[in-house]
Amino acid sequence: MTTPSTPRPRTAEQVGEQAGAVLREIGRAVVGKPDALELVMLGVLARGHVLVEDLPGLGKTLLARSFATTLGLDFRRIQFTPDLLPSDVTGTPLYDQRTGEMVFHPGPIFTHLLLADEINRTPPKTQAALLEAMAESQVTVDGETRPLADPFLVVATANPVEYEGTYSLPEAQLDRFQLRVRMGYLTASEELAMLRARVDRAAPETVLERLAGPEDVVAWRAVVERVEIDDDLLEYAVALVGATREHPQISIGASPRGGLALVQLARARAVLDGRDYVVPEDIKSLAVPALAHRVSLRPELWVRETSTDDVLREIVAGVGTPTTRRTAAVPS
Repeated sequence: MTTPSTPRPRTAEQVGEQAGAVLREIGRAVVGKPDALELVMLGVLARGHVLVEDLPGLGKTLLARSFATTLGLDFRRIQFTPDLLPSDVTGTPLYDQRTGEMVFHPGPIFTHLLLADEINRTPPKTQAALLEAMAESQVTVDGETRPLADPFLVVATANPVEYEGTYSLPEAQLDRFQLRVRMGYLTASEELAMLRARVDRAAPETVLERLAGPEDVVAWRAVVERVEIDDDLLEYAVALVGATREHPQISIGASPRGGLALVQLARARAVLDGRDYVVPEDIKSLAVPALAHRVSLRPELWVRETSTDDVLREIVAGVGTPTTRRTAAVPS
């Protein structure tokens, strides 16, 4: 367990080792999802927010709670419903009879890791209560701005197949999420291992160990900010984003915020691999999770059941990958 006397990491290799240990610990609870766990960790390292979009029962809530536990972060969960009000998220001033003054009572958004569960079940007015928090890490209520905790991370879940009683997230809201994660079903062997582990431990969930704290996450993010990225790789990121605006099947392309997200996630991936520099594969491997939720397809493609992920993969395959003399080998 990390203590206040433990030296904070100073190098990408140290952060990569510590973040890897966190992922292995969470993997004890969230079985068979190493790619999804890695993407969420990249969001943590890159100061981003994560949208987990998938079917019910695949461990989305468990994933968020496990990250909070292992990283030692304060955790709040909001179950988004049609009758939820913005003040239920941000908090509201209430009259204090003892002092005769209005006293602000903070909402659940004042935490380190906020799980916005089934975010698409609440109306746009309440969804919008998260916009300022996600973009600027602050909340303004009755004209007074209050800073949020550092670090602050939103993990939102959404069910992509239910339409009745749901409200699609507007483009402005989707653009606030640094990346979108899909979990998918377990293989038969992974599901069998999960069932056996549940029977053997004789408890509903795995008890995870705390391996870090908020100060560690802040220190890790500082290391990410020192990761080098060459101009040709920045040009590659710009080319990928630009291609989404010119593709004939896309009506609305990715915004400049998409390019910023892609670069930051690539720098985080470098750190997770123990490197202080970005290689082309860092950007290439993250283009779909960083950009697919930021684009809108032409209406006629909905009938063909073409997904934004498919179109983004086509774009990645069509944009030339720059060559670099640096390799992705982890320093020894």
